[in-house]
Amino acid sequence: MEQQQRNSPPRRRPGPRPVAGTPGGAPVRGGGPRPVPVRRPRGGGTAAAPAGPGRRPGPGGGAPPAARLRRLSGPRLTGLGTGLFTAAVMLVLGCLDRLLLDGSPTAYGLLFLSVSALAALWVRTADLVAAPIAVPIAFAVGVVPVAGGSGGAGGRLMAVVTALAVHAGWLYGGTLVAGVIATVRKVRDMERRQRTAPRRTAP
Repeated sequence: MEQQQRNSPPRRRPGPRPVAGTPGGAPVRGGGPRPVPVRRPRGGGTAAAPAGPGRRPGPGGGAPPAARLRRLSGPRLTGLGTGLFTAAVMLVLGCLDRLLLDGSPTAYGLLFLSVSALAALWVRTADLVAAPIAVPIAFAVGVVPVAGGSGGAGGRLMAVVTALAVHAGWLYGGTLVAGVIATVRKVRDMERRQRTAPRRTAP
């Protein structure tokens, strides 16, 4: 009996059973979780990967429309930029006034008030004092085509001086508008700095 048991081949132990859903029926070892089969969409396309938290927004994402409109509606110009902006705009408006309205001082004055307000609103906080200074210079630049004049450079210069003297009310009004808006912005900026400044505690 002992000799027969020694000569008989050893029996094989049954291996792990294959798990359904694995490729080729390969068994899963280690007792890990069963793999979940991936469902492919109809039509031969690939499944879209879900948007994770680390994905960057597309071209339409980013800041909301209200924030983008606020950035566009409130540019911040330097002192030099404010002077160039107001002078160029008033020169263009003066030429248009001369061509379309035959140099109407009322239309030019109303446009000057609007440009003065925009200059005081768009200048940056560090250069608020530049707005009341740049506005009178822009008025003098834009009044050149409105004043007209004849007889060469001397006649045009006299026409500009006369226009500045006659329409000084619009000049003072635009400068006052720019000064008031700049002052209000400066006061609000000082109040905001006081609120955000850290409070010093007594020892």
